[in-house]
Amino acid sequence: MKIAFTTTDRVHINAHFGWAKEIDVYEVADDGYEFLETLKFEGDLKQDGNEDKITPKLDALNDCTIVYVTAIGGSAAARLIKKGVTPVKARSEEEEIADILTKLVKTLKGNPPPWLRKALMQKTQTFEEELEEETTV
Repeated sequence: MKIAFTTTDRVHINAHFGWAKEIDVYEVADDGYEFLETLKFEGDLKQDGNEDKITPKLDALNDCTIVYVTAIGGSAAARLIKKGVTPVKARSEEEEIADILTKLVKTLKGNPPPWLRKALMQKTQTFEEELEEETTV
């Protein structure tokens, strides 16, 4: 599964979703994780009330299961959830991406908590629904 992190230094989860200029994406499985890419966003990202600024992020994160943020607006969170992406708030701006990735790998090896099982199932169901739509056309 793909996991994304809003970050300013590529070490900590320390950026607001709407204001983030960079989002790092990793592939996570029960045998480890690997860095995939840094998504970069330009423009006046701090302008509140500008819903257009989050559309490119929503599109870029479409195949992610979870995005970790320091903060996120209600409408942006709702739009992510509608796309099957679960936003998760970091405990603090000091929380490190590597620590979260290591915990996720351990969790996937064991018994994931209900919120993670639900997030994983949402992505699976969404993908299966897309396949069904393609075969019925």
